[in-house]
Order: sequence, then C-alpha cells, then structure tokens
Amino acid sequence: MNNVNVRAFRIKRSYIALRPFIPSCQWVYGFHVTLNMEVLRPVLVNINGRIYRKNAVKEESYDDEEDDYSYYGTASDQCAVDEPCDLHAIEQTEKGFRCAIDIPSVLHKYIIGKKGETRKRLESETKTSINIPKQGVEGPIVITGAQKASVASAVTRLELLIESFRRKQPFTHFLSFALNHPSIQESFLRFKDEVLEQCSQDPGVDASIFQNPAKLHLTVGTLALLSEAEVQQASELLNQCEEFIRDLTEGKPLPLVVSGIEYMNDDPSMVDVLYAKVQVKDGSDTLQVIADRLVEHFASSGLMVKEWDHVKLHGTVMNTLFRKDPSAEDKGSHGKQNTKDREAFDARNILQTFGAYHFGEFELNCVKISQRYSSDCTGFYSSAGEVMFS
Repeated sequence: MNNVNVRAFRIKRSYIALRPFIPSCQWVYGFHVTLNMEVLRPVLVNINGRIYRKNAVKEESYDDEEDDYSYYGTASDQCAVDEPCDLHAIEQTEKGFRCAIDIPSVLHKYIIGKKGETRKRLESETKTSINIPKQGVEGPIVITGAQKASVASAVTRLELLIESFRRKQPFTHFLSFALNHPSIQESFLRFKDEVLEQCSQDPGVDASIFQNPAKLHLTVGTLALLSEAEVQQASELLNQCEEFIRDLTEGKPLPLVVSGIEYMNDDPSMVDVLYAKVQVKDGSDTLQVIADRLVEHFASSGLMVKEWDHVKLHGTVMNTLFRKDPSAEDKGSHGKQNTKDREAFDARNILQTFGAYHFGEFELNCVKISQRYSSDCTGFYSSAGEVMFS
C-alpha cells in the first residue's frame, strides 16, 4: 500500500471513529467531512410512550392482493432484540413464554407479508411463533417462545414494524374546534355570495371550492384510529385533558372572533387553501395553548404525530380539494396534501377586497374528536368524544 493509500485509509478510519461525535460538517485531518444527518439525527418513533430510533429499511410494494406485503429490515434492526417489553405482560407457561398484543386487524397483513414471508422471517429471527387472527377478525396477536427474551424481541419488532405502516394509513378522525355557530354560518354564506359575485371571473374561483358552512371548524390534529378500541382510547385521552382545559378557560366558554382571511402558500395567484383567522376576543393565547397541549398529550400516547412546534389554527373557507370531492376535509398543516390534478385558484382579488372580512363572534365551549366523512344531526361531523369548557 503506497503512502497516499495509507493516508487515505487512516483518514477513512478517523472519519468513521469520529462520526458520532462531530457535527454534520467538519474538518478531519485537513479533509472536509460531511456526515449523513440520518445517523446523527435519526427519525424517532413513539410507541406507547417509548422512543425508538428508526433504522433505514427497504420496503417493497406489490400489486394489491391479500397478504401481499413484505418488510425487509437491515442488520441493525437486531438492536431491537434486547429492548425491554415492559408494556406487555409476558406470561410463563408450561411450554415457555407467551405474550398477547392488540393490533388492529387492518394492519395484520403487514405482519403476514407476501405469502407469509414477513411472519416467517420474524419467527425465524426471534425463535418464536406468531399466531394471527383470521382475516378481518379483531383479536390479539399471540407470540410464544421458549425464551422470555425471544418473545420480548418479537413484540418489540412487531411494534416497530406496525408503527411504520400505521403512519401510512389515512386519518380517520381529528381533534376539532367547531366554528359552525349559526351567526358564523350566516356570515360565511354572505362571504361566499359576495366573492362569487365580484370574483367569479378570476381563474379557478367557483362555488365548488367553498367549505360546507355546517362543517366550518379548526383542525387541531389528525388521528388514524383503526379499531373501536383505539377510538375508545382516544376518547379517554381527551377526557384526561378536561382539567387543564378548564383551568385555562376558568370553566367558561371561550369568546372568539372570526375575522380576516389568509392563504396557505406564498403565491396569491396560485392558492389551494384560503382560511379565516380566529383569535380569542381578549387577545390572549388561550386557544393556542389549549391546541398545543392537546397535541402534546395525544402525541405522547403515540396516537398522533407532532409535526410542528405550534398548531396552525385556521378555519378553512375555500379549498381546491372540494372541487372534485365536496366531502374532503382540509388537512391544513397535518399530513401531505393531495396535489394530483388539483386546480389552484387566483385569490389576489379576493384578498384585496375581502382581506379584513368579519365573520362574527361566538363562544366556543368544547373540543371534539370528529369522525372524517361523517355528519351528525346538525350537519357537523359525528363526534367520538368531547370535552366541555364549562
């Protein structure tokens, strides 16, 4: 090995040794080194209050067919083998050890994999047996093995596997503050009529992109609740928030002002979402604090993903998603927008003419778990749980 190669070899060894300890961009022995930020700042996964580092995985997809899913973990996934399984009771039996974990049936196919490959791989690598209910049947997945550590390893790996696929499921519910007070609905309909009268000639502006007045709301956070047990869990989590909510509101309804409009992106001529601004009448940040603490509480349970430091409170009044799907809910800052074949609209004249539009005032008295694509007797979303402010 010549001197150049020896020096390069030494530089490489030094770089590897220093990877955990130096920032993303550093000089090592006179060489400029850029690190992979996924190593220094890995994605963290919250599972039932426990935080795991998410290792790189290769996921292969296939045509939609029964049990047609596979999961391929890297060798570093073995680090999960020794993780404790303290949230699940592992029972000792005459034949070894047993643990039952509740996983919604819609996610069972990801554990089975294409032709059962994923389950077989997990069973082989952890030296356990994984018993899964029949298709569409709710019930616990039972893991058995000769060693307690093997069962604990299998449970942890199943949880990590399921969490990665859970995040790909469309949301089914969302925490919301209803804005559909009769006076606000009336003002919104006037706003709609005036916009269509004065701005319908602007590209993309038509009646189809306006919100249903009965469903005016603020989205606090979205939830993918995949079984009745998870819906019940979410309802119980919301009830746990009642004390701090009533402390913040002093046990009274919160007077709100709905006034002014704003848009989501940075180009007013190409807008997808136009929303009404909402604030507490006295100018306090009480509503923002309630929203942020709700997200913190639900995120700590693993039922919700916290994407931003603060919730972006907005009441959607126009959304181009409604153009083809009148029942589509605005995700706002939660999740990715469906931009395929989405026709934006020119909001410049609307913003200039109606930028300070006053929709009115009302008293907000509850937070709800609203069910997506549903309606109750008032026309608002069906509720899976709520907490009153007073």
